[in-house]
Amino acid sequence: MEGKEICSDSSSNCQLKKIKGTTHLQFQFQTPSHGDGQIVDLPEEIIQGILLRLPVKSLLKSRCVSKSWNSLISSSLFVKSHLKHSSENADFANHRIIFTLINPTYNLKQCSVNSLMCEPLVVAPDVDYPNKTPHSAVWVVGSCNGIICLAIDEKDVFLWNPATRKSKQLPPAVVEMNPGFYYSWGFGYSESEGDYKVVGLFCDYGDGGLRESVVKIYSLRANSWKRIGDFSCGVPYDDTGKFANGKLHFAASKGMDFGSSWIIVSLDLESEAYGIVEQPSYGEGCSDFSLELLGGCLSILYVYEMKRTDLWVLKESSWTRVASIPYSSGPGNYVCSNPLLIMPNGEILLVFSGRFLVYNRKDDSFRWPDVDRFIEADIYFESLVPL
Repeated sequence: MEGKEICSDSSSNCQLKKIKGTTHLQFQFQTPSHGDGQIVDLPEEIIQGILLRLPVKSLLKSRCVSKSWNSLISSSLFVKSHLKHSSENADFANHRIIFTLINPTYNLKQCSVNSLMCEPLVVAPDVDYPNKTPHSAVWVVGSCNGIICLAIDEKDVFLWNPATRKSKQLPPAVVEMNPGFYYSWGFGYSESEGDYKVVGLFCDYGDGGLRESVVKIYSLRANSWKRIGDFSCGVPYDDTGKFANGKLHFAASKGMDFGSSWIIVSLDLESEAYGIVEQPSYGEGCSDFSLELLGGCLSILYVYEMKRTDLWVLKESSWTRVASIPYSSGPGNYVCSNPLLIMPNGEILLVFSGRFLVYNRKDDSFRWPDVDRFIEADIYFESLVPL
């Protein structure tokens, strides 16, 4: 009986086929010495288990096989199960790196994590993102469950699933302020509400400091903006908020002197309440810092000039220093940027001065993957989450 091939694995000589005229799946195994392979029928629960392990591209093709398959793969239960499997995949098979270039024009490129970490020459194709124009500034606000939030020319915001190529432009967040006010965006997910949210933080600065701040929050479910309590905990200086544990986090200065002491301000996406996050004990001699994310957790890169860079991660309300990167064997007078991930073998992928840097904690060694220079990079994993 003929079947339509869904996917294949050349390394294991295995093909997954849909039997024509039925709802059954078959595995066909072919040995090198025989032209024909052994065919095995699979129960429905195993079929679903196999589908959960397929990449999004294969699943999108599989929806065309039959109405029942389309119904299964499009169901909210399957989407959630596939999302969970992808996010917890220890080898980062579904994770990708997306990075922004400005030379010669604005552009986004992407590559797989495994390609970046394991291959000598990394292929990073251009990305067809929403409203793509060569002279419009684009940056990634953040990612959550495979959805990326993009800001185009600061004020035009899109939610975009690069795996399914679906996107949605947000309505304008109307703010009545003097021209030239400062934008800061944040993107996250309210688990209890099942709702994706974008926060816009708009600040008007004058000679005397911060004159006015307006904070608005967008709900994807309601497709509308509303104003919430003002940002009154300090002066924000992050372009984007960092989402972790149901909250957005912004680095803020206690005054207009951005070199002075700083705080971490949190905003709960459900209760819309602000808070202050306690920081670790850094010690003396800081020359730079960066509030970032690592593995879905809040993290801080703290630079001690001419000495080292410490990487701190917040887990279960406790800060842990997971790495101390020495200056002498490192990239020299580097500009502090952001960590992206920790591999199963303990290697840490970071961004320094517009380049990817892989740091090995075991022997304090470094390597630089061969990729074009860029201005920022973010990590996300592919999902079927709809918009």
